Amino acid sequence: MLKGSVLGRAAVLAACFSSLAVFPALAAWAPTKPIEIIVPAGAGGASDQMARMIQAAVQNNKLAPVPVVVTLKGGANGGEGLMDMLASPGDPYKFVISNSAIYTLPIANKLPFDWRKLTPVGIMAFDNFVLWVPADAPYKTAQDLVAAMKQQPAGALKMGGTGSKREDHILTAAIERLAGVKFSYIPYKSGGEAATQLVGNHIQVNVNNPSENVAVWRAGQVKALCVFDAEPMNYPTKVTNDQSWKDIPTCKSQGIDFNWIMLRAVFLPAGVTADQTAFYSDLVKKIAQTTEFKEYMEKQALKPSDLMAADMVKFLEKDEAVYKDLMTQAGFVATN
Repeated sequence: MLKGSVLGRAAVLAACFSSLAVFPALAAWAPTKPIEIIVPAGAGGASDQMARMIQAAVQNNKLAPVPVVVTLKGGANGGEGLMDMLASPGDPYKFVISNSAIYTLPIANKLPFDWRKLTPVGIMAFDNFVLWVPADAPYKTAQDLVAAMKQQPAGALKMGGTGSKREDHILTAAIERLAGVKFSYIPYKSGGEAATQLVGNHIQVNVNNPSENVAVWRAGQVKALCVFDAEPMNYPTKVTNDQSWKDIPTCKSQGIDFNWIMLRAVFLPAGVTADQTAFYSDLVKKIAQTTEFKEYMEKQALKPSDLMAADMVKFLEKDEAVYKDLMTQAGFVATN
């Protein structure tokens, strides 16, 4: 009997260890109350749209055992949301979706924020930037635009963009330096507003992300001259009657040798545990496999990314240096 009992217990223990090996997640951390997505931007913008997509993907596919809520904290050009994350060390029930504001706000406004004080999880995607003009503009290529500008007084053409000393403004300054031209830059509250102003010919050029101009492009109200990336966007489905995102040539091929993308990244607060970070890393990977995410990527013409953990940090360090250099050259660095 004793021998049989020992063997029986051994069999039970073996089965338990086997189960743990097959289902290691049972021993890992999982949330037990709602997860909050902090959006350092206003309602309806690209960051808000991504947060809503993530919320739907998680809930529709049951990727987390708790609900996901979205909180907009766009005050101070997004500084409100970023500072909220700094003020939440050790809290595993919130994460932020941020873009390049993690660099631009501290550099341009002396915001006491450093992304290194958060816990990087992953870069989910990159936004491209496209050079847009009204549909009836006489330019067919970026070279045509630059050539026409050189025949006009400096600042004769108005370039509209989202915010001052932000991505659109920095890109505009880079174009000016590389092409030897000068725009009058008009900052707006959003890419949607810049798109409306372009259609109305209140500005003559903008560098909106694809998602911000897709509706007016599809409607035939604007045209795309080039994309600021090393290669064309890989979306061959027609958006207009005769063009897809993939049909837009690179700006480099049209004489403006400059690449410019904007990250869309997930960060946790500082001080979370390795198990908690692992849960969110796994969640980001699962979201990327959902139908919601794949459809969103194509609809927004986003560039895929699989940068996680150490690779993400390496990219952030390099990208931050690029931003600081460009902003210094443009005179956008706060001095007091």
